[in-house]
Amino acid sequence: MQAEILLFFGLLFTVAFLYASVGHGGASGYLALMAIFAISPLVMKPTALLLNLFVSSVSFIQFYRGGHFKWKVFWPFALSSIPLSFVGGTMAIDSNIYKKILGALLLIPVIRFFFFKNTDPKDFRPPNFALSLLIGGIIGLLSGMIGIGGGIILSPILLLLKWTDQKQTAAISAAFIFVNSVAGLGGQLIKGINFSTDMIAYVVVAFVGGLLGAYFGALKFPQTLLKNVLACVLALAAYKLLFTYA
Repeated sequence: MQAEILLFFGLLFTVAFLYASVGHGGASGYLALMAIFAISPLVMKPTALLLNLFVSSVSFIQFYRGGHFKWKVFWPFALSSIPLSFVGGTMAIDSNIYKKILGALLLIPVIRFFFFKNTDPKDFRPPNFALSLLIGGIIGLLSGMIGIGGGIILSPILLLLKWTDQKQTAAISAAFIFVNSVAGLGGQLIKGINFSTDMIAYVVVAFVGGLLGAYFGALKFPQTLLKNVLACVLALAAYKLLFTYA
């Protein structure tokens, strides 16, 4: 049992480090990890969102310090996503369906990390306000329902639309994850929240991993290797959620 606990915390640190290095809070990774370790979905959602707050905030600070944040791109997404993330947080989903949806969502960053290359500045396109509102609202509702910040969905969309490069996407995603996590937790407060008795330890481990990952990802490391490692980890977690749970 002690070995299993140490393994869980080691994996939690790694997930936080890898996610923060690419500007994500890590909720989808935490959820996958908790599902694999048979933690109740009632505990999983609020736990993942709380960890998101700490990791996405340190990630945002580092990418912001690097000059990568674009307020003009960010705020329309946040405007529509925040209220709908709150609404989504009030909704409950059957645990088996929940795991299948989560597994499918984990494939999005896998596709992004393997197939979406950095956008050349000369290919940038101006953001569309109405489309940003629509996308933000859809992601916000889904994020609140599942217990994620939505960065794994927003990131590939930004790159596909050619509105931002990789590090700008990371900065915007980190801020987006933070505000949606706050809103999603607010929605869950209405119906009651269950946290693990080890929550403080979870937060400390994830925060330290996120702090180091954000620092090295934003200011030190080339991101290709980190993205490929994270994509492989998420692909394995997606497989387990989609095909090894009843």
